[in-house]
Amino acid sequence: MNDVLCVTVTYNPGGTLAEFVDSLVPTGFPPGRLLVVDNGSTDGAPEAVAAAHEHVTLVRSPGNVGYGSAANIGARLATPDEQWLLVCNPDTIATPETVTHLLEAARAEPRAGVLGPRILDPDGTVYPSARALPSIRTGIGHALLSGVWPSNPWTRRYQQRDVSSSAESATAVGWLSGAFLLVRREAFEQVGGFDDDFFMYFEDVDLGRRIASAGWSNLYVPTAEVMHIGGESTARAADVMIEAHHASARRYIAKTHPGLLWRPVVAVLGIGLSLRARLSIAAGRRRG
Repeated sequence: MNDVLCVTVTYNPGGTLAEFVDSLVPTGFPPGRLLVVDNGSTDGAPEAVAAAHEHVTLVRSPGNVGYGSAANIGARLATPDEQWLLVCNPDTIATPETVTHLLEAARAEPRAGVLGPRILDPDGTVYPSARALPSIRTGIGHALLSGVWPSNPWTRRYQQRDVSSSAESATAVGWLSGAFLLVRREAFEQVGGFDDDFFMYFEDVDLGRRIASAGWSNLYVPTAEVMHIGGESTARAADVMIEAHHASARRYIAKTHPGLLWRPVVAVLGIGLSLRARLSIAAGRRRG
């Protein structure tokens, strides 16, 4: 496992970081290295975990630079022998065979650039982590209807829940959730890593799109499993996360639809996303 570098990005992760690191020990860390790239935590968790584990190194980013940018910082610290990057949220829990199954699938498919496991929510339900790349039509249908009609055809087409829950063998998909990714370093460097312009959210969608455009595949590996328990930092800043999600959606649309002809469409969709963000925040405050 010493050819795998694990990079996790933290921002006040609380107790989830220690659970995440402990879960990786049965998967082969050590001898693999773990880099905790911290975006300015004040809760002391990154320092405590680094002090408790010899194979964990704390790397401080220049500030809260965002998820993708922090992951890029960690990736640039890989040694020549570390040909695989395991990019993970600190609120995930690996099973003992998670990384082994991902590596086996990667070595069986030399053009697999990004590989992701089956992701379970804390109640054991399967999270739709293996998805199709969103078109504008699908994105609009999903954005407008997913809250009131979860089974609408656009959300079904985008989320591909049947793939996440029913696939039994490795399956190529449009993109994979960035919560837990095994990335072939050659492919990652070829496409320039994560796009630093995405502060949070959609950096994984964009990576999957560029990986596919470069001739690599995004491979869903259901025999590998992790649990996503949910982050303390995002729970404490729900309004900020909603704003970030919608801002990244606007950025993704603009990036994938450049040019004068698309500019009016992108502008209208941007206004719609801003309105949707405000409505989502207001609804969340009423529920709270």
